[in-house]
Amino acid sequence: MDQDQALAIMKTGASVFLTGEPGSGKSHTVGRYVEYLRSAGVSPAVTASTGIAATHIGGTTVHSWSGIGIRKELSKKELKGFFRHQGHRRRLRGTEVLIIDEVSMLDAATLDLVNTVCKKAKNSAWPFGGMQVILVGDFFQLPPVSRGGEQARFAFESPAWAELEPRILYLTEQHRQDDPDFLSLLQAIRAGDCEEAHFEHLESRRTGQGQIPDGVTRLYCHNVNVDEVNSRELGKLPGEEAHFRMESWGDAAQVEKLKGSCTSPETLTLKEGALVMCTRNDFEAGYVNGTLGTVTGFDGDDGLPLVRSAAGKDFKAEPHDWSVEDNDEVVATVTQVPLRLAWAITIHKSQGMSLDAAVIDLSRVFECGQGYVALSRVRSLSGLHLLGMNARATMVHPEVAQADAEFRSRSERLEEALARMSRAELEKQWERFIEGAGGG
Repeated sequence: MDQDQALAIMKTGASVFLTGEPGSGKSHTVGRYVEYLRSAGVSPAVTASTGIAATHIGGTTVHSWSGIGIRKELSKKELKGFFRHQGHRRRLRGTEVLIIDEVSMLDAATLDLVNTVCKKAKNSAWPFGGMQVILVGDFFQLPPVSRGGEQARFAFESPAWAELEPRILYLTEQHRQDDPDFLSLLQAIRAGDCEEAHFEHLESRRTGQGQIPDGVTRLYCHNVNVDEVNSRELGKLPGEEAHFRMESWGDAAQVEKLKGSCTSPETLTLKEGALVMCTRNDFEAGYVNGTLGTVTGFDGDDGLPLVRSAAGKDFKAEPHDWSVEDNDEVVATVTQVPLRLAWAITIHKSQGMSLDAAVIDLSRVFECGQGYVALSRVRSLSGLHLLGMNARATMVHPEVAQADAEFRSRSERLEEALARMSRAELEKQWERFIEGAGGG
């Protein structure tokens, strides 16, 4: 299914699961749908499963939006008291479209609880109180975090998912990787079917510690490795340090959440010559989230960093805002220069990025999907420099592989049904949904 077909189905008001391989355009498609809704006078709730993912889409976490916080369940008594907070009820009751990005990292219990509070807020027995729900993600990527020794279940295993019965929109175009050998490797990992030729491709990209190329970001499994590399490399540079401290405004609790999830640090320390990565999109300035560059100096008027991208484009890194909205009203904002040191980054924080090249250490992979996330950040096999890997590096969850086959099949059947619909019939459904959602 291509992006236009997926968008046509979302515009009918159907609840969907939008999925596909990394680089297939999931985020772009959702962005187009959000623009369409807002132009029609409908304000969607844009949420994500984690704070980092929420900052990428300019939204908030689904936990914060729904008011459930870290809770996994509510008793009947607790549910009754939950809505004494009028803001919760008003926010949920006023929502017609709920978008949840990076749903792979949302556990089943949380999705069930969101379903419960939405029903209660809207006084409706329909799934999620009758909202259109747009679930977005790829279950081959990072899974939900297990706590207290109990294995977290995937969102697609929840009663809420079964009740919602989302239509499956499986994007099949590729906009990140165009290397056939590399695509074959990534697809083999997804299918759990890596053969000798695929492992030979990986082995051909082995890089010794003394052969690490300059100016290429390293991906590690653990924060300790990332902090060590970035601190060491910054310390090697001559010259004085420049410090950029994050500014904030708004609700204190929301500000703290933003600080924790923002991919730029609270205090950014740079020197001339520092390798940096952009953490926001600024198409006018000529960079996107994941663009690598080198600090060439600091502006004489305001002291802001001057950066030359790996592609040779010069720009000044102007401060950007990360905000949390509630019913289209900004309740908290943090402002920081949209850069981070980029000699190293965790695999977790790399999810959603596209990199021309990366040095990747998979020798300490500790969960299924982690190796796949790291490898799929890179655009081509020639851009991959592999320090090491363990047995889990190419493993995927068997439950995910089984579910993915069903997702593909259901998407193909839906694509065939869409082809049989006339444009006039589709447009009529689009109009009815917008009218029912209070737009026009």
